[in-house]
Amino acid sequence: MTRLGLDFPTKWGRGYAARFIRNLYWTYYITPVIRRMSSLKVEGLENLEGRSPFIFVANHNSHLDTPLLLTALPPRVRRRTIVAAAMDNFFMQTMKAFRTVLVFNAIPIDRHKINRRSSQIALELVEDHWNLLLYPEGGRSPDGNLQEFKGGAAYLAERSKALVIPTYIHEAGFLRGQKYAKAPLYTRGRSQRRHPVSVTFGAPLHTQDDENIRRFGTRIEESVAELGRRVSGDPDYGRRPSDEY
Repeated sequence: MTRLGLDFPTKWGRGYAARFIRNLYWTYYITPVIRRMSSLKVEGLENLEGRSPFIFVANHNSHLDTPLLLTALPPRVRRRTIVAAAMDNFFMQTMKAFRTVLVFNAIPIDRHKINRRSSQIALELVEDHWNLLLYPEGGRSPDGNLQEFKGGAAYLAERSKALVIPTYIHEAGFLRGQKYAKAPLYTRGRSQRRHPVSVTFGAPLHTQDDENIRRFGTRIEESVAELGRRVSGDPDYGRRPSDEY
């Protein structure tokens, strides 16, 4: 019987055969489709010229965020990038889990609670020089604003000494929003099959000598929020009512 959830095997997805098929699929199908749908604009690629591995930490509004972000990456970086995907959404059915691993080189994570086993797997892969894509909000935003980050990215970066790349994906929710997004901002309007989208990579972050994991996590969240404010022009992006007190 096939194991599911956190027990679904993913090591084969990092093997030569899967990587070869994935590269062909991205080169000749996904990348052309995404660029045609979104007229994708990419900024900040100079921030990916340093040493890897990188932990990409991004806002999350749409199920299209992952193909958009991976398309924005240089192929050399994308080929060494693993996606942390929600166990309860992508790894509870055998064929869906298989496709998720094959196409996105994904590993399952428990987004509802701290799970030492999934955290350890992610840590070992980063230490083995795989880049990792995380959505620290824990799911798609319910209102389009940046939600409070969970602490996994800061923990993994502190333990592995990997660089964190704050990443902001702009207006992906408008692309077929009724199917892929959650926030009413995107789902109530007419579904758009084409819409301009941008992906911006910020300056790399690393833990400072006098900084604990909680403070580092706050700095990561604020870096993504600041990218969002700059790109979107919305001075309130990433701010919550409690921030005023």
